[in-house]
Amino acid sequence: MLEERLFNAKLHDRSGFQCGEPALDDFLHKYAVQQSAKGICSIFVLIDDAAPREILGFYTLSAAQISVDQLSDTERKKLPRHPIPCFRMGRLARKIETRGHHLGELLVGLAVDRCLKARAHVGAYALLVDAKNGKAKSFYQHYGFMACADSPMALYLPLG
Repeated sequence: MLEERLFNAKLHDRSGFQCGEPALDDFLHKYAVQQSAKGICSIFVLIDDAAPREILGFYTLSAAQISVDQLSDTERKKLPRHPIPCFRMGRLARKIETRGHHLGELLVGLAVDRCLKARAHVGAYALLVDAKNGKAKSFYQHYGFMACADSPMALYLPLG
């Protein structure tokens, strides 16, 4: 059974993870431990409980904010004029061998669910992502993310 867990460097094997995107692989292999320890981001991994050391995918969350001017006209009308608190999904990746198993979609759903639960304790209007390329942008837009006004590769998903 697939399970989402908070990343633990002592339990989860980073060395076997390859997603095909060098920057994402490097993050997990070289920087994940330090950034999570410093509170820069929280890292959540997807594992199979039959092989709990193997990372099948991961995403990161951190605090963020966005200028209200970056949102759609409809969104802007409902919000105050100061920067709007948000969550940021800084990274999202699934193991290359799992292509076609919809783990990317599952990871997005898990991240949104986690953000919705956190909103009970911390105010945040949306989940932000920065698409690395057109394919990633299309992926996020398929799940309802909208492009920011001045930065079309920056996207947001209202959590309301």
